[in-house]
Formats: sequence, C-alpha cells, structure tokens
Amino acid sequence: MHQPIAAPYGTWRSPVTADLIVGETIRIGHVAVDGADTWWVEVRPAEAGRAVVMRRAGDGTLQEMTPPGFNARSRVHEYGGGDFTAAGGMVWFANAADQRIYRSDGQTAPVPVTPAGPWRYADLALDTARNRLIAVREDHSGGGRQPVDTLVAIPLDGGESAGEVLAGGADFYAAPSLSPDGGQLAWLEWNHPHMPWDGTELKLARFDADGRAENPLRVAGGPRISVVQPRWSPRGELFFVDDRAGWWNLRRWQGCSSETVLQMQAEFAKPLWVLGQSTYGFTPDGRLVAAYAMDGVWSLTEVNVDAQQMTPIELPYTDLGMVLVAGRRAVLTAGSPTEALALVDLDLASGVSRLLRRTTTPVINEDYISVAQALRFQGFGGHTAHAFYYPPVNRDFVGPKGALPPLIVKTHGGPTGATSGTLSLSIQYWTSRGFAVLDVNYTGSTGYGTAYRRRLCGQWGIADVDDAAAGATYLVDAGLVDGDRLIITGSSAGGYTTLAALTFRDTFKAGASYYGISDLCALAEDTHKFEAHYTDSLVAPWPEGRAEYEARSPIRYPERLGCPVIFFQGLQDKVVPPEQAERMVEALRAKGLPVEYVTFADEMHGFRNGANIKRALEAELAFYCRVFGIG
Repeated sequence: MHQPIAAPYGTWRSPVTADLIVGETIRIGHVAVDGADTWWVEVRPAEAGRAVVMRRAGDGTLQEMTPPGFNARSRVHEYGGGDFTAAGGMVWFANAADQRIYRSDGQTAPVPVTPAGPWRYADLALDTARNRLIAVREDHSGGGRQPVDTLVAIPLDGGESAGEVLAGGADFYAAPSLSPDGGQLAWLEWNHPHMPWDGTELKLARFDADGRAENPLRVAGGPRISVVQPRWSPRGELFFVDDRAGWWNLRRWQGCSSETVLQMQAEFAKPLWVLGQSTYGFTPDGRLVAAYAMDGVWSLTEVNVDAQQMTPIELPYTDLGMVLVAGRRAVLTAGSPTEALALVDLDLASGVSRLLRRTTTPVINEDYISVAQALRFQGFGGHTAHAFYYPPVNRDFVGPKGALPPLIVKTHGGPTGATSGTLSLSIQYWTSRGFAVLDVNYTGSTGYGTAYRRRLCGQWGIADVDDAAAGATYLVDAGLVDGDRLIITGSSAGGYTTLAALTFRDTFKAGASYYGISDLCALAEDTHKFEAHYTDSLVAPWPEGRAEYEARSPIRYPERLGCPVIFFQGLQDKVVPPEQAERMVEALRAKGLPVEYVTFADEMHGFRNGANIKRALEAELAFYCRVFGIG
C-alpha cells in the first residue's frame, strides 16, 4: 500500500511542471461549424502564442489552415474574437500583424482580401448570396482620436476592399447575423458610457436590391438592458438573449414584439468581452440546443420553443463555452473539475460525445488532482459571495502533523467576468505542491444574475476586495489554511483587486500582481476605446469623481503596502503601462520590503509566449518560498 511522506506544505514534488503547462497545452478560441467540418482557433504558447486556424473534416482529417508567419487574431475592441469564418473548405481570417483579412484554402499561401491600412476586422459573417463578407470594422485613421466602428460589407470578387459601410453612427457594433434567406441582417450596437453587459440594442434591417441595410428597426434593448447573441432559426425567426428579467434569458422576436422562450434564474450567455460568442444553436427542426449557468455551473439543454419545454442533455461537464449546432450534432468547448477544457463533438440523437481537441495533452493521474469545491460565504455588505476551493492534493505527500497549508487567493480579470471549477493545470501546479487555492467569483462576477453583476457598480476596489478577504478568513476560521501564510494574486483587473487588498486590508501576507492596475486615475485618462467609460460605472463618473478614484488607487498610498509583492509586467502593455508597476516597486524597495519586478520585453497585456509563462510561474513559486521560508 502506498504510504505518503510527511513534508512541509509547498515543498511537495509534483508531476505538474511549468514545462508541461506551457509545452503541452493550448487555448481554444473562436469555433465554427460548416456541415460536417469543425473549425477552431488554437493559441499555442509553445509557438510564442501564435493563433492557428484548424479544420477537422467529417472523415477526421486534420488540417492547419493558417501557415507559419500568420497569426489568426483580431484586435477589434482590443480583445478581438470572431477571428474567422469558414465555408466550403475555405477560411477567411483576421491576421494579427496587419489586421487585414486573408483567404486561405490550406494549400496555397493566404491571399489578402482587404488592403493594408488603418483598419481592423472581426465578427466575420459570409453573405453567400452577394459573394461578400459582413464584418465589424474598426477604423484607426483618426490619429489620436478614438477609432470609428462600423458594420461593413467586403466584396469577395478577387480584389481588395476596405469595405462598404452598412451601419454606422454608434460607438460599437457586434454580432452581424444573416437570416436564412439572406434578406435580413440583425446586429448589436451600443454607445458610451455603456459596456455591452450594461445596455445594448438589437437592430434589424432588410437588404435593398443593392445590398444595403435599409430602415433599421430597434428590436430589443436599451440603456439598462443587455442584449447579446442574435441568431436565426431555420424557419427564419430571430432569437436573442437579454437580461430584462434579471438574468440573461432566451427570447424570440415576433414581428412587432418579443416573447420569453424560457424564463429561468439562469444565465444563457456570458459577458461580451470577445466577439463571436455562441452559447446556443438550432437543430434542423427548429429545436434549440443551449448552454446555461446556475450558481456558476453550466449545463446543456434542448428546448422545444413552441411548447416552452426543456429536456436536459446529460454530460460529464460543468463548464461550457462555445456551443455550435450543425444538423443533429453539437460542437462544444467543455470542461469539468477532472477534465481540462476540450473541444467536444456531441451526437444529439444518441447522446454520445467524442473529444476533437484537448487543451492539455498529458492526462494527470487523479491522485494528484485537487477537485474544485464550490463555496458560499458572507462577503461584501453581508451578501453571499462565491468561490471554488482547492485543497492541496498529492498522493506522495501529506503535510506535517498539526500544520496547515498556505493559501493562494486568485482574483479573476474583468472585473466583469468569472472563473470556473474546470480542471486547470495552472491551479494544480500549486495544489500538487502543497498550497491551497481559493478562486473567487467576487461581487460583480457573471453567472449569478444581473443583480450580483451590478452590485459592483460604484464599489470596485471595495466589494471585490471585501469578498477576497472574507473568503480567506472563512477558510482560516474553518481551520483549513494557515492564517499567517495568506497570499493573493491576480492579473489585470484581478491584479487591481490584489493590489487594493494588499494596500487597504491587512488580511494577506504576500501577493503577486500580473500587469495589475494600481492607478485608477491613469486608467480613466488613458485607456482604449472599448473601456473608455468602464470605470464610470465601476467607480464614479470621470473626471467628476476624481477624489473617489484617488482614494481607491493603491499607487497613491504606498505607505500602506506592508508585505512582500512580486510584479510581472509586459513592456509593450498599452492597457496597464509598465510605469504603474514600477512606481509600486520603487515604493516597496524604499521601505526595505521583499519585492521583485519581472518584465517581458515582447509581451503586451496578457502573456502568450510559453517561455515567459514558464518563467513567471517558476519565479512566483520561488518568491513565495523565499518569503515564507519554504523548502
């Protein structure tokens, strides 16, 4: 019988190495289906984060559709998404380096269909009746002014065109969707100061004889209603998701009004950070196949729309992302606490599923896997907060008798976003070494209804920080973790929560900030168009609320920061410039506190290069070991 060895928490030998994480993992991005073909983008850290369009034919043949030298990544709204569309074995994709659209048959060199210039494209849709692409275009020709968004039609007659404008005048566009007969176009638009999870409008227009969208009609939405994902059923009915009832629920347009398809305390969509999202689709007979979340856990269901009846589809997954339907099959991105996110093909008739592409090649022995445990605890304002807890697990080791593990509290980005309990090697890296991890869905996270999401309005830097600290305290009081070794870490907006918690609370004893925001004033004054007014709702209107921004900016109170911190920063980051991290580093050095500043010359906002991800992970572990005398 295998007897584990008693060893200090944090020193356990683990098969989950940094090399394994960056060398044998990918990230799946945009997904599409075309008949029996399945298409997807896979982001490869081992290739410096290059995004490759892959095609899997119906016979199982795999083909790489974008050759080396091409990187299928849109930068519209900075976060991109909707990077390609495909039909008949051909793919049209946005290339990262020049943001032009290229056509590729996977055999010959990709051919540009848009000219070089100040344009970016995303959310591509093929208008076969008129031999053109419809896309969201971002025009950066205005110098220092904000880029101009439009919906454009790009002819595919063999030349190069920047596109003919179909709709303009709004600050943002997304999700162009053609009716089955090609006669109508639906799309989303919204304006500052709203984010797409605050308020959007769904527009509908018919095409005239020249292919122009005439007399657009507002179908749904408004300043306080978030509409997402317009889709057409096979019989030409327009569906969408909106949150007018307090949850992102499915609705159907009836020609002069809309009706709820299913009214549930569940979320049938995710926040529109990236374009091209899809959480539902239609079978040929008009039934809906849809993913939805309740209490942060995702399920799949088939819906008889006319009868408003749902039939659960049993799956071994608790996290669902993209959902595409073609015939009687569905293609999903899916994961569970014991299975890393994967691309899955589901036969809707038999219920049989098969893996098309894993995001993690190696299969880790379950004796090294810490399974997520959903927690509820009292957080900000006495309200319930949510998190996933991972105790340390390693079949070869146990902690010393009477000792408790150090805890790492993770704060996700966004802040309008969410974490899930899906198996993550980046979390198992820590738990298999003897650290406990708490991954917090703090106030403002999605998956728990509109009220929970909007509770962060005006409270960023307060509610999220309270929840992170309360989650750590909850585990200390339960006798599960060591209260003297509490760590907090996060990236981007999660990095802000991390730095705010370290500055304005005394709960945590160390931290790690990955390109974290420390100066809210600088963020409000100098950020990209998509987020230009995001902090108006999260903190206060800018610049009228400057005092509130200053009060919540960690960079303005370096004297309150009294514990060791390690900072990771891309030197090409335009969202959170390196200067913010550097000022915090200098303040800690002046106080004589342990601090490290790890930079990457080739990284922007978010690390994609495998070598850099490995270096950061190993440096973070070494820092904690040094700070807490582990090893």
